[in-house]
Amino acid sequence: MNRKIVLAIAALVLALGAATVGGAYFGFVRAVAEPGPLKNPVTVIIAPRSGLSAIAKQLADAGVVARPWMATLEARRSGQDRALKPGEYRFAPHVSLTDALTKIVKHDVVPRFVTIPEGRVTADVHAILTSAEGLTGEITSVVRDGDLLPETYRYEWGDMRESLIARMHSARIATLKELWDARQEGLPLKSPEEALVLASIVEKETGVAAERARVAGVFINRLKRGMKLQSDPTVVYGLAQTGEMDGPLTLADLAQPTPFNTYVIPGLPPSPICHPGRAALAAVLHPEATDALYFVADGTGGHAFAATLDEHNRNVARWRRIERQNRAR
Repeated sequence: MNRKIVLAIAALVLALGAATVGGAYFGFVRAVAEPGPLKNPVTVIIAPRSGLSAIAKQLADAGVVARPWMATLEARRSGQDRALKPGEYRFAPHVSLTDALTKIVKHDVVPRFVTIPEGRVTADVHAILTSAEGLTGEITSVVRDGDLLPETYRYEWGDMRESLIARMHSARIATLKELWDARQEGLPLKSPEEALVLASIVEKETGVAAERARVAGVFINRLKRGMKLQSDPTVVYGLAQTGEMDGPLTLADLAQPTPFNTYVIPGLPPSPICHPGRAALAAVLHPEATDALYFVADGTGGHAFAATLDEHNRNVARWRRIERQNRAR
């Protein structure tokens, strides 16, 4: 065969091969950018230290990609094979392989939230964090009541409980400092710590947001006059610390001496009785101007306030009647 003909045939074969390879390459590039096979939303949790092959298999098993090799090839082709990050990812129906890998590279994870309600004690916080799905590890730090700021916190699957505790503690420190620095003048509170203690009492005394500043004003008035605070929640807390709280609060309980019983001790108890929220802290540091020295439940979820003991006794008698009526129903 003529040498020129052989060379021509060889060149043609190479050209056809190159065209085939090129066509396949560009066909693959188009395919990974097109809508994928996923029919319904799906969540995939990629564990730390997962390799490319494991991630590709997870995506295929979840239906995000048709074949594991496609995810492996595209990750290597795009240079993303060493940039894939662990986490919890939510994929929409028909997400393209390109967008799926980009989500993992950008660490566009599912946001999770845990709420610590105001007025809870440390044992409650531990229970909430223990049951929060996706958090890991034990809480090893010593957390005292009042150390944390109740709030809704964002976290990601795999975050440590201990790191979330640290965030809550830092948030409380920052919030208390901010509010203390802007406090009302003339308050009978010597330190931010005293404000924290009083805020914890206000937090436990009322669940009505509009009442917080007024309740705080009552306690501020009593502190200024050297009157005992006489707060039932402090009695309950003190008895709970000694394991002696059993059933509803009684008159005998009010006389039981504990470091927290404000019917017995003067001034503030030695430490907070719960984790107060920002609103309770703000109420204590900006209390409502009031002449009230007493308050008692009014049967509607709020309280009746009084400036004199006689008026307060009438409010108490009204509340006792409501209690008796409720028990009789």
